Amino acid sequence: MAKRILFINQETIPYVPDTELAVMGKKVPQVIQERGNEIRTFMPKWGNINERRGQLHEVQRLSGMNLIINDTDHPLIIKVATIVQTRVQVYFIDNDDYFSKRQMLSDENGVEYADNGERTIFFARGVLETVNKLRWAPDIIHCQGWMSAVIPLYLKTAYSEEPSFANAKVVTSLFPKSIQSNLGEDFKKFIEYKDAKSSLLKKYIDNFDFDELCKLAIDYSDGIIEAGPDINPDLLQYAKDSNKPILPNPGEDFGEAYEAFYDQLIAAE
Repeated sequence: MAKRILFINQETIPYVPDTELAVMGKKVPQVIQERGNEIRTFMPKWGNINERRGQLHEVQRLSGMNLIINDTDHPLIIKVATIVQTRVQVYFIDNDDYFSKRQMLSDENGVEYADNGERTIFFARGVLETVNKLRWAPDIIHCQGWMSAVIPLYLKTAYSEEPSFANAKVVTSLFPKSIQSNLGEDFKKFIEYKDAKSSLLKKYIDNFDFDELCKLAIDYSDGIIEAGPDINPDLLQYAKDSNKPILPNPGEDFGEAYEAFYDQLIAAE
């Protein structure tokens, strides 16, 4: 039976260099779409994306909202493009301060941005607000990459009563560590939005790092996928201890296993 699946990716080729994350950001939506499902795909509009070559254009009817992060209004801009070879449409979350005038995780000198925490919060809320505007209700929301790690929390708290997300199951794919620095002691405060209270984050260390973000995603997801062979064993054990359904790494021929996992979660009470 055909499903609606929302993919929230940190990276997707051909728009950014082909890291493991970027390759899966393209392959997973492509394979799941080819299996007869309806998909939507989102990623950040990183500053190293060539808009002309990628044929990105702004979607005026979806742009124009302001998101308040760290007591500052940040305009949300939505762009879209299609990966020609796969016919997968990609929506891009853009903002001058956080994305279009920046590289990806670090600057030209390799120093990771001090506000990466704010960037991931803006991205998460931007995706969810845009999906709401699309009036499209996914059955599965699949998060790939640490930039999407706060989305499960928001879905189970601030956005839990939204019709678009009320019946969706949340899946997080675990990947090897891709950010080295911490997100700052104010991250818990910045993440607050509606029912997503900082009090929910007491169990996590104050200075969020990559592993803590993954734990947050695990705790608020309905299912976990081991997306590669080199995942931190401590995170895998944390996922197992959570008693959430876990899909072990299925290898390159993952389509059938992923879809069966989605069906398992949808069928669960």
